[in-house]
Amino acid sequence: MKKSYKIEVDCANCANLMEQAAKKTPGVADASVSFMALKMTVDFAEGADPAKVMKDVLKACRKVEPDCEIFF
Repeated sequence: MKKSYKIEVDCANCANLMEQAAKKTPGVADASVSFMALKMTVDFAEGADPAKVMKDVLKACRKVEPDCEIFF
């Protein structure tokens, strides 16, 4: 299942770091971040709970970019 989320991030490099962190999160099959569109698209692994996974994605992203926000 694929879902898109609005994000808030300050620079393209930070968006790239967020994408890398999201891809490493358990329950995420793939992820992409568009800095220009301020959007994150997450493809969830089979059987994953999107709400729980997104909380973990936000935690992982805040480790690399403390000021980022994901609206879900």
